[in-house]
Amino acid sequence: MPRYLLAVTFEDGEGMPPMTEWRPEEITAHLDYYAVLHRELVAGGELVDSTILTGPELAVVVTSDGAGAPVRTDGPFAESKEWIAGYQIVDVESEERAVEIAARVSAVPGVGGLPTRQPVHVRRVMDQGPADAAAMGEYLRSGS
Repeated sequence: MPRYLLAVTFEDGEGMPPMTEWRPEEITAHLDYYAVLHRELVAGGELVDSTILTGPELAVVVTSDGAGAPVRTDGPFAESKEWIAGYQIVDVESEERAVEIAARVSAVPGVGGLPTRQPVHVRRVMDQGPADAAAMGEYLRSGS
């Protein structure tokens, strides 16, 4: 079965204030919703992995020329909304099922119990990467 990465960014959902402005009970409902979804995906055998990441303010950028010591910097970074906040990897029958799960993630409750409508990026996980120039060319053209 194909695997998909469902990635959530730090971008707030449409019309949703940042979580720093939420009431404690709204945060609890948000986390409880994720816990229920997590248990359902585990019980159904669809969840491969999931995690929550620290914020971009704790991230570093590493560059290297392969010869010297790597260079570690604090930025500049892209806008925080472009940084991944967490992800799930699901092993499902189809892209449609991955989209169904992503829709549930997007509907996690926020302020006033309203769905956050937070964008969720859905990307298929490749079974293997390109092994030569021709395969890389095909991958760059089609993504497969």
